[in-house]
Amino acid sequence: MVDLRSQYLKIKSEIDQGIQDVIDSCSFINGPVVSAFQKELEKYLGVKHVIPCANGTDALQVSMMSLGLQPGDEVITASFTFIATAEVIALLRLKPVLVEVDPYTFNIDPKAIERAITPKTKAIVPVHLFGQVAPMEEIMEIAARHNLFVVEDNCQAIGADYIFNDGSRKKAGTIGHIGCTSFFPSKNLGCYGDGGAIFTNDDELARQMRVVVNHGMVVRYYHDYVGVNSRLDSIQAAILKVKLGRLDEYAAKRREAAGFYDMAFANHPKLKTPVRYEKSNHVFHQYTLVTNNVDRKALIEFLGAREIPAMIYYPVPLHLQKAYIDPRYKPGDFPVTEHLCETVFSLPMHTELDLEQLTFITNSVLEFLNR
Repeated sequence: MVDLRSQYLKIKSEIDQGIQDVIDSCSFINGPVVSAFQKELEKYLGVKHVIPCANGTDALQVSMMSLGLQPGDEVITASFTFIATAEVIALLRLKPVLVEVDPYTFNIDPKAIERAITPKTKAIVPVHLFGQVAPMEEIMEIAARHNLFVVEDNCQAIGADYIFNDGSRKKAGTIGHIGCTSFFPSKNLGCYGDGGAIFTNDDELARQMRVVVNHGMVVRYYHDYVGVNSRLDSIQAAILKVKLGRLDEYAAKRREAAGFYDMAFANHPKLKTPVRYEKSNHVFHQYTLVTNNVDRKALIEFLGAREIPAMIYYPVPLHLQKAYIDPRYKPGDFPVTEHLCETVFSLPMHTELDLEQLTFITNSVLEFLNR
């Protein structure tokens, strides 16, 4: 699904030098390169504060911990997403409230958010799924009316822009009160291990989150809060610093590959290509198709026999996962989400796809569909 080796070989000298510089300095934790990367990411995103951390799941958890939420408080998010979005809500003994998504963009439906709000609702977690920004202007208006926090799960859409009604733009993850991202190796901006970051323009939230990620310490060995140990190590920061300078280039290559897929599958009766939301420039963390009257399992096996990977993101919605079974939800409650889980599949999407590979992939898919 991704070709990290080919990507690495193109930037090998810079990556190797960055890693060697960290080893030479022996500043492996919170070294100067972490601070340098943090500042460069703040500048790129146009945000006041970036708080590096150990992974994207920690970014979500630390965000929730900083908001002063209490056990039983409700947090609204989409049922069509990776488990980590709801996982941290449950871990903190908050109550995940799951809602429906838009059938075209796959992102959370603002109307469903509005219907789910109760006096116990404290926060909304929109997920910018597959690289496309959720309808943030509507979501922020809802949050303002109901005095709710908004935590953007931006683990799949770093670098994407959101276009407001007045034409202004902001980077995904910088619109809500807090934004979170993951630097897992397969992400659009990925390191060579685990890593994550939190974004905010709120000085007090930033101060609180910096304390939480460091064991709740304000002064060394004086712990004023319950915290966690969540740090981005210096080697990963050195790698990310090199790759950040190429993030827009990487996004352009993903869009180019997506355009090729779009043309190859245009108007095919058995496939629906990704819909571009007019207020977001898609960065294609995944290229996800919706099938119509297709044996999806057989298609994936057919592609696999040709060494073409294909994945299902995600086969089971959150409201039907065993760990999150809740009497409030039953099969059929979220028809759009359940239909997507039964019909979507994703093709390889990365910066190193060339014309020969794209042609082979698309011809193979079409061969299966047209036989």
